[in-house]
Amino acid sequence: MPPSGPRAALLLLPPLLLLRAVLTVPLERGVPKEESPATESPVSGPALLSSQDTGLYYHRYLQEVINVLETDGHFREKLQSANAEDIKSGKLSRELDFVSHHVRTTLDELKRQEVSRLRMLLKAKMDAEQEPNVQLDHLNLLKQFEHLDPQNQHTFEARDLELLIQTATRDLAQYDAAHHEEFKRYEMLKEHERRQYLESLGEEQRKEAERKLEEQQRRHREHPKVNVPGSQAQLKEVWEELDGLDPNRFNPKTFFILHDINSDGVLDEQELEALFTKELEKVYDPKNEEDDMREMEEERLRMREHVMKNVDTNQDRLVTLEEFLASTQRKEFGDTGEGWETVEMHPAYTEEELRRFEEELAAREAELNAKAQRLSQETEALGRSQGRLEAQKRELQQAVLQMEQRKQQQQGHKDLAPGPEGQLKFHPDTGDTPVPAPAGDKKDVNPSEKKVPEQPPELPQLDSQHL
Repeated sequence: MPPSGPRAALLLLPPLLLLRAVLTVPLERGVPKEESPATESPVSGPALLSSQDTGLYYHRYLQEVINVLETDGHFREKLQSANAEDIKSGKLSRELDFVSHHVRTTLDELKRQEVSRLRMLLKAKMDAEQEPNVQLDHLNLLKQFEHLDPQNQHTFEARDLELLIQTATRDLAQYDAAHHEEFKRYEMLKEHERRQYLESLGEEQRKEAERKLEEQQRRHREHPKVNVPGSQAQLKEVWEELDGLDPNRFNPKTFFILHDINSDGVLDEQELEALFTKELEKVYDPKNEEDDMREMEEERLRMREHVMKNVDTNQDRLVTLEEFLASTQRKEFGDTGEGWETVEMHPAYTEEELRRFEEELAAREAELNAKAQRLSQETEALGRSQGRLEAQKRELQQAVLQMEQRKQQQQGHKDLAPGPEGQLKFHPDTGDTPVPAPAGDKKDVNPSEKKVPEQPPELPQLDSQHL
């Protein structure tokens, strides 16, 4: 099956063939991302492009502009008659003045939304780097974004379309170089980790690990001959094994038509890469631990670059029927020598590059360790501070509890105090809560000072003899 990825995003617009040629999106390497259902744009309706991301920071804006332009009949007609140079030079952009009012209004709204989004990004970045409430010069800051005209922030003009096409063309053209650099770093990291692992082993274990590695490399090298991409041998193999046709009746024109999957008259990069699957399967099998699928995607990219370099004579990232037939007439088409040299025959890095990479890793590791140590110290300090705060909180809670208890005790004693005659008074509303007698009802008298009524003196008892 042909690989999927962001390149397919802009290749799903047959009516915008030549614009697609300029905005061909690089294929994502590795395992394809899970596709999500297309969502409806608030401006342009259901998305006509794949939901896959091109990787550009202005991907959504680019996608919606193309969707809107496709709805205008006049622009579609002019696009069909334009060539790649007309698009790149900005000549096609001037046709924007003749599109319908609705399309222009929608494009204006798209641009205002994009400017608003960029302003928000700028403000967030500035807030993270300096004090808040700093006045931002949005006009000057927006100049760093080259896919729109910052001088006019409200309407979408021909200049905006021209800048969008030029910027996307430049950014996407740099994808392959960026991917090669990324693959180089991947290979260096893999070798660095291999060497570290071997150094951590004892002598006997290291010898056994090295022997196992050599065996894996030997098995990986034992594969059928890989044909040069785009050669007669490679195309005939596809013709016979994939198309199920007689190799003795190979016809380049018929082959081209068969593999022009969307019947748009050209072979795009996705359709070309689908032709290499058979060759890649000779070398890479996901079931074998010695076969690295990351290397397979690098191999696919190298094959596609080779064909484009030799067949795509006008360098528009598309192969026309004329270009394809012309390539089959060259001497190199039938003379492929020893076949295609795979990735392992061309080391991605030198020992000097590996040394610098390892120094970079060591410096980064030291920086991360220092940061981790600072964070650990800060965590410990926060823990101690939290402990002190918890202790203070408990002390305050205990003090408040004791104050409440004393207050309740004092209130209870006051409420149960007897009146001046020793009686208890009750609230008139409940009748059961004793209260002290109101002050001033009777003069308080000290119980010890109360007078006791005098008793008459006892008469002496007389004895009967006295009588």
